[in-house]
Amino acid sequence: MTAAALRHSGTHLIADLHGVARGKLCDAGAIDALLRQAAAAAGATIVYSHFHAFGPGQGITGVVLLAESHISIHTWPELGFAALDIFMCGQAEPRRALALIEASLAPVSSAIQELPRGYSVAAQ
Repeated sequence: MTAAALRHSGTHLIADLHGVARGKLCDAGAIDALLRQAAAAAGATIVYSHFHAFGPGQGITGVVLLAESHISIHTWPELGFAALDIFMCGQAEPRRALALIEASLAPVSSAIQELPRGYSVAAQ
């Protein structure tokens, strides 16, 4: 089977953002708005979002559910660290979502993994 006969269902980005200003990682409302903006920038359809703050000055965990899959985040303000998970299928463009999030959070460094998901044989 040739590589041209294969296609994947979606793209999964795993991003570790280091050196983010503490104040940017503590506000659940701001992070919710940011991830919603990122989903829109990617051309994704928002179904629902839910975010939880662990207390004043502490981390956030949250998810934006998309018709095309999801964007999730976990933050550790005390470490200046955010872990992102962006999975999108269809015509959505997860790299656009990541670019917007990185521009807003302004990490000192980031480590990105890109995983094509759901390989299948394309109809010939």
